[in-house]
Amino acid sequence: MKTRRYRATVEYDGTGYYGFQRQVPEQPTIQGELERALQAVADRPVPVTGAGRTDSGVHACGQVISFELAWPHGVEALQRALNANLPPAIALVEVCEAAPDFHPRFDARRRSYRYYVYNAPVRSPLRHLRCWHLSQPLDLALMNEAAAYLVGEHDFATFGQPPQGENSVRVVYRAQWERQGPMLLFTIEGNAFLQRMVRSIVGSLRLVGDGRWTVDDFVAAFRARDRDRAGQTAPPDGLYLTAVSYDE
Repeated sequence: MKTRRYRATVEYDGTGYYGFQRQVPEQPTIQGELERALQAVADRPVPVTGAGRTDSGVHACGQVISFELAWPHGVEALQRALNANLPPAIALVEVCEAAPDFHPRFDARRRSYRYYVYNAPVRSPLRHLRCWHLSQPLDLALMNEAAAYLVGEHDFATFGQPPQGENSVRVVYRAQWERQGPMLLFTIEGNAFLQRMVRSIVGSLRLVGDGRWTVDDFVAAFRARDRDRAGQTAPPDGLYLTAVSYDE
């Protein structure tokens, strides 16, 4: 039976998981659950490669993975079989065959994240572990003015550390806040991201929004390329990996 490479889009609730990447056996991860489901279907270990290493507690609706498998029943049957073996918090929303050399991380051209802030005087229990509750009013116009400085190719060392090596230069194509009632949505799209970069940016922009920092303060901290100059790192609950883009 021929082995084929498959590509899948994964949605997951990261609550209760130690991030995407496989850890020690006693720590549940998204990758670990995916590989357990694949082993149940294939009756042998099947490694999974992901496009991004989301942190503990971070969610996704557009994570992309790949794996190789000898499977004779078609992609729809494969998707059903894997979802039947995955916990309720994880699902493959799309499965297709991929080119033999497809790599979800190295072939990715852009990654998009969204961060949700519930900006209201009283917390929302139904949104617990889905967003960051901030009770004080936030100035969206000032936050967007500061966020505009993130667009382009810059050294983002103030906001994170590279997962490998020392290069902290990244390209950001979009960084924008919008309001939907009491919910504030921060969308950021880039070629790649440093560890905790999005959460650190959100925490720093929050300081602009509540008046503790001016826009100039934010820009100065950004350009300092000093991790100690960043504001509070926002909690993981509000962060979602929404899409990974490839050359098609």
